[in-house]
Amino acid sequence: MNRIVLADNMDVLPAIPDGAARLIYIDPPFNTGKTQRRERLRTVRDEAGGDRNGFGGRRYRSIKLGSLSFADVFDDFLEFIEPRLVQAHRILAPDGSLFLHLDYREAHYCKVLLDALFGRECFMNEIIWAYDYGARAKNRWPAKHDSILWHAKDPNRHVFNYDAVDRIPYMAPGLVGPEKAKRGKTPTDVWWHTIVATNGRERTGYPTQKPLAILDRIVRVHSDPGDLVLDFFAGTGTTGEAAAHNGRRYLLVDDNPEAASIMAKRLAFSNPVCEGFAGEQVDTPAGAVSG
Repeated sequence: MNRIVLADNMDVLPAIPDGAARLIYIDPPFNTGKTQRRERLRTVRDEAGGDRNGFGGRRYRSIKLGSLSFADVFDDFLEFIEPRLVQAHRILAPDGSLFLHLDYREAHYCKVLLDALFGRECFMNEIIWAYDYGARAKNRWPAKHDSILWHAKDPNRHVFNYDAVDRIPYMAPGLVGPEKAKRGKTPTDVWWHTIVATNGRERTGYPTQKPLAILDRIVRVHSDPGDLVLDFFAGTGTTGEAAAHNGRRYLLVDDNPEAASIMAKRLAFSNPVCEGFAGEQVDTPAGAVSG
């Protein structure tokens, strides 16, 4: 059963059985010290009063539909995240994996914390998601990457479906010959992928949304069909979409009503059970959204 739960994750995690999830991916707030906000806009054709140009020189007017936001400020991020990581370790299956998605502000501190919780030998990779978009600082090298820390419950027994790894183009195809160039290469621990485009089909309008391709790769390689995938900072439900499209079950938890509403609409095709939306469990059939 697929589930979306609107609640504080620390009210949900203790009730999940030991070893229930084969894969946990979380993308907690990055502790940027500011409110993350994304304006939602709709454009209409307006040759006389338009505020932006479109294709062929046509003029369009922007209509604000509101904004989605959340506070990303913690006095002590480690104090906030540690009890949740303790629960994650308990919930992981014996051959399960945890992926913790962070940026440069907290990644190194959390690596030390995870090594203490899991054991240093359980650290498998620091995956660098590199992108090239957004503002450029003029007093330092612009930060254009996130870190995804992978820890396995057991470093000698974890799911890694090598045959499910997607292949990417060689950067210098002329050096490897036409056969290898056509086949492509397996990715390294540096994943180049653009952010979710503002006008892309994936875009939900929610701040800090992550690309589906990143989650699709993690889900396919680090879990098997039928496994439970858990994300307790679920945001827009990208983890759930990747799980559903690859034949996995998902449990998504978030305490933001806007995020929960987006998830319910986005994942209606997978018939999730929605809990906490109206103070009680609500079954959501495909095409319907609990309010």
